[in-house]
Amino acid sequence: MVVLDNNVPQISLLYKPIVGDSISEASCRDWIVSYGLGGGWNKVNKVKRKNSSLFKVDVTIYPELSLKNLVITQIYQVLFNLAPAVEVSFWKGMKLTAQVVIPIYNDGYPYLYDKVHPGFIGISQSVRLPYNIWGTLTVGHFSGDRYGVDLKVNHRFIRDNRFGVEGRIGYTGAAYWDGFTCYFGTKKQLMWSVGGSFYWPQYNIETTMKLEQYLLGEKGVRIDIVRHFRYASIGFFAMKGSGVKANGGFRFQVALPPYKYKRKGYMPRIIPSKNMGMAYNAGNEQYYYKSYRSSPGDNIMQANSFNPYFIKSELLVY
Repeated sequence: MVVLDNNVPQISLLYKPIVGDSISEASCRDWIVSYGLGGGWNKVNKVKRKNSSLFKVDVTIYPELSLKNLVITQIYQVLFNLAPAVEVSFWKGMKLTAQVVIPIYNDGYPYLYDKVHPGFIGISQSVRLPYNIWGTLTVGHFSGDRYGVDLKVNHRFIRDNRFGVEGRIGYTGAAYWDGFTCYFGTKKQLMWSVGGSFYWPQYNIETTMKLEQYLLGEKGVRIDIVRHFRYASIGFFAMKGSGVKANGGFRFQVALPPYKYKRKGYMPRIIPSKNMGMAYNAGNEQYYYKSYRSSPGDNIMQANSFNPYFIKSELLVY
């Protein structure tokens, strides 16, 4: 069995009962889960799909919660939004995203956040290349009031899927919304990141180390340690840039119920975000180490959703 994401193959699951096993029921030990697709993919790829996701619309409701602790007389400044996004694919690996942000509660954030305004707007194209290499190119308006182009590349080692390397480069400018009027900056900034990762299957812990250049041009090293659970991912991060004080904090993503969704033909499907999360900036850094996300579903939990070690750890014994 080959698992696809937006019609792009991600991992394969091979059922292979253990020879001499006295238990007739299937167990997680009988499954081989891997980033490799096996020789059967070339045959399966030519078969017409019965339930393709092409041209099928999802309206995903993303809740957004932001907190700031910058005012002495106020414990936290709070901003809470609901941000529905229309997501649809017109060909293999492509996704169109158009989001609108609806303010629900604003206590201390600028007046612009009180207005209904667009959020993520963009087109992305994902491909899988030989040797366990994935790439995603996105063009549009991103988080952090940025617009431009962003490219991500990820590779998992064939001999040992626990190890991987990844790279990212973006060329963006500033852009902010005043209602439905967008103001663009002409100055562009190059941001990049390159690093490696190791996954500890026994405890579903992922450790990454990256060398990065941020939006203000400062360069630094970032380390993330994340523990993945079935319905949550929790971790810590630390950053140190040249000429900039160190910073760090913790981050989490939590899956929102319901955990299973059904689709009826080509009827638009309205679903909540698969996960909601936050990152806590312990150093209270306001200017440095800034980056952006290129899509509303770009987070640590989503990135781990096709990890073969994580999937096998969640397979139940019947």
